[in-house]
Amino acid sequence: MLKHFTALKEDSIDSIAIGNFDGLHLGHKQLIDRLSPNGALLVIDRGRANLTPNKNRSRYVDYPCFYIKFEDIKELDCIGFIKFLMSKFPNLNKIIVGYDFKFGVNRSCNLVDLKKYFKGKIDVVKEFFIDDISVHSSTIRTLLKYANIKKANILLGRNYCIDGIVIKGQGLGKKELVPTLNIDTKNYLLPKDGVYKTKTKINDKFYPSVTFIGIRQSTDGKYSCESHVINEDVKSVKSTTICFLDFIRENKKFENLSELKLQISKDIKKALL
Repeated sequence: MLKHFTALKEDSIDSIAIGNFDGLHLGHKQLIDRLSPNGALLVIDRGRANLTPNKNRSRYVDYPCFYIKFEDIKELDCIGFIKFLMSKFPNLNKIIVGYDFKFGVNRSCNLVDLKKYFKGKIDVVKEFFIDDISVHSSTIRTLLKYANIKKANILLGRNYCIDGIVIKGQGLGKKELVPTLNIDTKNYLLPKDGVYKTKTKINDKFYPSVTFIGIRQSTDGKYSCESHVINEDVKSVKSTTICFLDFIRENKKFENLSELKLQISKDIKKALL
């Protein structure tokens, strides 16, 4: 039931921060900062994380992450949930949660119940704001949906990045336009369709790039996420990471490849500013 991806054992943990932690944003950081040196994140995974899907939360935090499938605990009542925590972390003496934390079957238990049944310390983190915006994963998803990359990155406290396997594209870019890496980005939330200023990772190093997301209206009419790494001859890349910095323009249809190529050159100039 409990999966962990660190050498630190459960019986060494004395404090945990509990949550879904999709995105590992600055709101989550308020919980993480209250962990003890032997603390850990208890990630309740509902299988819907799309800002940091699967185990990707672990890369953005210096504490170990222990993953629990929501399906495995959803039927536990208040006492059952606490007993479950103590059975997995026998030396647990501190739990850190957000102000809106609920648990137990049908989310029937709240902070009052947590304080009643857990004998250690309960640390409740207040709602966290940046520029009068309450920092939540849902807010970041909305910002990405409307291509407000800069604001999303502010709430994240980092650049929004996606991982992907490089797949075969239409083969037109290298011959007629500019070479691109076509990415399979399943499990990740993609920002709004359009062209973006990005950084793309090649062999452990990031390079300036322009990334297109959407229907290739001017060529084959297929959906793609593809990145042109600027001024680099990229070969034999199996996977990559793309980090979004800013929105450049909307997706549009061009009458011919010459017009499209001219627009791409303008996009590249903007990406280098």
